[in-house]
Amino acid sequence: MALVSLHPGYTGQVRDLEENFHGNRLLFVNWEHHLMFCAPMALPLPPAMPFGALVNEVLPSLYGSHPDFAKIDWSKVQWQHGSDDFTPDLSKSLDENGLTHKSVLRFTTPGLTGLSGSCA
Repeated sequence: MALVSLHPGYTGQVRDLEENFHGNRLLFVNWEHHLMFCAPMALPLPPAMPFGALVNEVLPSLYGSHPDFAKIDWSKVQWQHGSDDFTPDLSKSLDENGLTHKSVLRFTTPGLTGLSGSCA
């Protein structure tokens, strides 16, 4: 992604290029309607990681403290990659699922809207 400056004298070095993450890619993950986590999580993950490992190992370590997390029916989760609806294949890698460096992944859990429905 090119850096665009509004000031002609600005020069900067982009430091979040994929090659600077030691074989990992940044993936931004957000659990929609659960603002106890106020922003997407930035995760450096290997492209070869199976999507199922993200769901079963990584996400519980990030969001498991929320009371709604244990109630998630993963078969009903709605996923978005960027602004597009997305159906991940749990057995395929992040790369094979089309997740590139700095992809944004959002998941919505129908029926779960935070603490007492507060989106928190």
